[in-house]
Amino acid sequence: MSDTQRKHSMIEDAQGIAFGSFMAAAGVLLLTHLGFVTGQTAGMAILIAYATGWEFGPVFFVINLPFYWLGWRRFGPRFVAKSFAAVALLSAFSMVLPAHLHFGPIHPAVGAVLIGCLTGAGLLALFRHGSSLGGVGIVGLYIQDATGFRAGWVQLIFDAGLFLIAFMLRDPITVAWSFLGAIVLNLVIAVNHRRDRYIV
Repeated sequence: MSDTQRKHSMIEDAQGIAFGSFMAAAGVLLLTHLGFVTGQTAGMAILIAYATGWEFGPVFFVINLPFYWLGWRRFGPRFVAKSFAAVALLSAFSMVLPAHLHFGPIHPAVGAVLIGCLTGAGLLALFRHGSSLGGVGIVGLYIQDATGFRAGWVQLIFDAGLFLIAFMLRDPITVAWSFLGAIVLNLVIAVNHRRDRYIV
């Protein structure tokens, strides 16, 4: 077994999951500061938070609960335990950070790129330590296993629906900047996540 394929230790996993969750939480804080939206389960939680005034953290935590059963069936208990920890940490960080991290005026283009980089770095760390932020990605893989319909298409359809809903809650310019952030995020994952080395 090569060095790149050795399993991480428990301490390394804990550090990686904490780092990934913290980076993602910082990305979410900046995203909501700018009034942006995003895709996947986090995007659903953000839209619910915008529409209801509820805090993102608890909404995100609750939304993810039904997905753990599918994650257990698809990836096993170790993956579910790590993902539960990542989601719980992100939810907690997103509730604590606003009291300690404040943003001034930010150009939306700079904000969108920074959001994509922060969140992408966080997700990369989680993926490389056998974790995720749950949600739609698990459903996509489950549907792919059951029907052959590609998981990527499931996620794309879901995100397209979220962005359509976003047009009802946010102005078109804000949604457009949000889309730039989503592009940067997906580029970070696509270029840097080597599935031949790190497999979720």
